[in-house]
Amino acid sequence: AVVSTQSTGGTGKWYCAGNDLSNFTKDMPAGGPTEMADNGRDTLDVFCAAMINFPKPLIAAVNGPAIGIPVTTLGLCDLVYCTDSAHFRTPFVSLGQSPEGCSSYIFPRTFGFAKANEMLLAERQISAEEACTGGLVTRIFPEDTFREEVDKVVSHMAKLPPQSMIISKGLIRQEVKEKLLEVNTRECITLRDRWLSDECMTAIMNFLNRKKK
Repeated sequence: AVVSTQSTGGTGKWYCAGNDLSNFTKDMPAGGPTEMADNGRDTLDVFCAAMINFPKPLIAAVNGPAIGIPVTTLGLCDLVYCTDSAHFRTPFVSLGQSPEGCSSYIFPRTFGFAKANEMLLAERQISAEEACTGGLVTRIFPEDTFREEVDKVVSHMAKLPPQSMIISKGLIRQEVKEKLLEVNTRECITLRDRWLSDECMTAIMNFLNRKKK
């Protein structure tokens, strides 16, 4: 009855470093940037909607630092555990983009508007402790026992009555589910427009050029 989510795409001690921005400069479809932006919007919409609609508990096991969408989509999970070395950053504005993963709705209601604005607008990196105190993270475990502790939670929940688990999650999420789907679609449409803007393209090219140096 339980799904445990953990990034497997990163290396070392990172949870996930976010979207590969070099995708904006390679494998351009026949329809050019517009088709690329449309495809990206649709993919993101479907991905986040799948998390919102998923009937079983989603557990995020954040084994290290996270940047961008792996941070914002934590708000769509039911339980979030992280190591004491984890930290979180959402640098959307500096890349000419906008919030995703329903963070424009969830973060102000999790952290309060002042703290959410510091993350989403001022791009301040927050620690595991701040994320836990603010309510984005359920609990912090030491790095050396992290997987063992998360596995205990998952094993316990997996033994519980599955239909009761699904029904209980449905009740908890019922009041916000449709709102999250609405927010997700709005964010994806906005992000699609940002991807096609000169400001965004310039910011991404500047970022990629800095990485080459």
